[in-house]
Amino acid sequence: APGAMSGSGSEEPESSQAAEDRQQEADQDWAAAKAFYENVVTQRARPPKPQNAITVAVSSRALFNLVEEQKIYEEHGLEKYVEYQQNNENVILKPGPAFYFVKALEHVNARLLELYPDDEERFDIVLMTNNHAQVGVRLINSINHYGLTIERFCMTGGESPVGYLTAYLTNLYLSADSDKVQEAIEAGIASATMFTANKDVVYSDTQLRVAFDGDAVIFSDESEQIFKEQGLDRFFEHEQLNENKPLAQGPLKGFLEDLGKLQKKFYARNERLNCPIRTYLVTARSAASSGARVLKTLRSWGLEIDEALFLAGAPKGPVLVKIRPHIFFDDQMYHIEGAQKFGTTAAHVPYGIAQKYSKS
Repeated sequence: APGAMSGSGSEEPESSQAAEDRQQEADQDWAAAKAFYENVVTQRARPPKPQNAITVAVSSRALFNLVEEQKIYEEHGLEKYVEYQQNNENVILKPGPAFYFVKALEHVNARLLELYPDDEERFDIVLMTNNHAQVGVRLINSINHYGLTIERFCMTGGESPVGYLTAYLTNLYLSADSDKVQEAIEAGIASATMFTANKDVVYSDTQLRVAFDGDAVIFSDESEQIFKEQGLDRFFEHEQLNENKPLAQGPLKGFLEDLGKLQKKFYARNERLNCPIRTYLVTARSAASSGARVLKTLRSWGLEIDEALFLAGAPKGPVLVKIRPHIFFDDQMYHIEGAQKFGTTAAHVPYGIAQKYSKS
């Protein structure tokens, strides 16, 4: 077009006026879409706006068991894989490691909609997969078979999902692909690699239970660095000296905060004893020597955790059996493997100094 090449040729930072205009346009788009859909009669709750929702993006291999299919892809290539998926599109996929977590999120949504029918602050589950679109029918059939509410799909056909995760304002990304999770963590998105439990356990279907390790998960890895590089005594000394200095935040702090916000919505309706969300801190720290700093940090953030378990270096697996969380986040593969062995669905957060040590 004439004049299309005019201008300096270098991109200038967006002015606040331009950002405001862009936001206004986005709001107008939403208003137009809402007006259209309000004329369509439906019993289904519509997906919330991404800026209001707590968006949890799950990959197809996290949501469903695709171990056999992945083997076909690795051994025979993409064409055979796609052909197999199309030939089996009416064969329902079995649950994967994130399946019961997603079911629990949907139970929380159902309870929220009863109490706050017009509020959009709830979980929005997005299927974020690098599958090709031809595989979509099997995924949709399986999602509908289990009665899951997953309306948004991103099928990236082999491309990195990180750009889409950012566009969807993703609060948590769960995948079975550790490289993609690493990429998302580096882009500042709370992410974890899902691992299937080695035993079947019965999960609560009335309460979402989420367990977090502390250092390099909720908190930064600053204290863990001292432990790894200078030993346990120096770590205890450091934590006691800095007891009143809050730890910096880690990659999953935001998701714990999101859970806390939703819990408060139940508390506001006198539902504290019947709250469908429960959070757990499961840390190798010992309470007397290094627990106070953790609890004071949470307090300084205005965050409550329902149960705090300081294990003083004891294995986490047996305690997790008692809790039966839908998901347990930890930065160390040693703890992930221990949790798996006892039947816990674990999610590895590839963040902080423990990654350097696990590779060496």
